[in-house]
Formats: sequence, C-alpha cells, structure tokens
Amino acid sequence: MNDHGHHSHPEIVKRLQRVEGQVRSIAAMIEKGRSCLEVAQQLAAATSALTGAKDTFIRDHIDHCLVGAAGSDSRQQLTELKAITKFL
Repeated sequence: MNDHGHHSHPEIVKRLQRVEGQVRSIAAMIEKGRSCLEVAQQLAAATSALTGAKDTFIRDHIDHCLVGAAGSDSRQQLTELKAITKFL
C-alpha cells in the first residue's frame, strides 16, 4: 500500500464495492419499474452504507494521520482537521 494506506482501507474498499453493487441494482429496479417505495428504501440503504464508509475513512485519517503525528506542524494539522471534518 502507499503512504496513505491504513489498516481500515481494505474494509472500506469492500464496503464501497458493495455500495457500487447496490447502486447498480437500484438502477435496474428503476428500469424494471419497481415501486417508488422500494427504490427509495434501497436508495436510503445505499446512502447510509456510503456515509458509513466515509465516516470510517475520515475518522481513521484523523486517528492515524493527524493525532500525534510526530514532527508535524500543529498549525498544518489543525488546518487539515478543520478541512476534513467538513465532510463528516
């Protein structure tokens, strides 16, 4: 893995691949004329799964790249923390 690889990344990639499959299935549901309620439920599930992956990714970055990074400029860390938490 590259310099930004964390132990959680493989699991996040698996989650994203599942979301990708969910989204393809939702598109197929729409094309087949499935009920709007069923489609909306699946869209909510996919959104929730994607949000979970995003939150895990960001929190892992904060824990492993920002908190206690040896030799790092604390001002730069604070700037990056402020920037990344906008996505939570």
